[in-house]
Amino acid sequence: MADETPTPPEQPNNPLHGVKLIEILEYLEQAYGWEELGEMINIRCFTHDPSIKSSLKFLRKTPWARDKVEALFVASVRKE
Repeated sequence: MADETPTPPEQPNNPLHGVKLIEILEYLEQAYGWEELGEMINIRCFTHDPSIKSSLKFLRKTPWARDKVEALFVASVRKE
């Protein structure tokens, strides 16, 4: 019984499973553009000199903002 690490459970119903934050941002930026994203989710990294790099940095350390971005992504993907 050496170090047995349990394998993480599969998440077939989780639309975010296996999707990286950078992929989410690139998808949303492509679908809406920075201006519309800033109107939909009013966070500074979308409204003032937006970029993928600055948005990643902010969203990685701000859980409430990341939750909003992920929710928008899920809603957008479901529309397709």
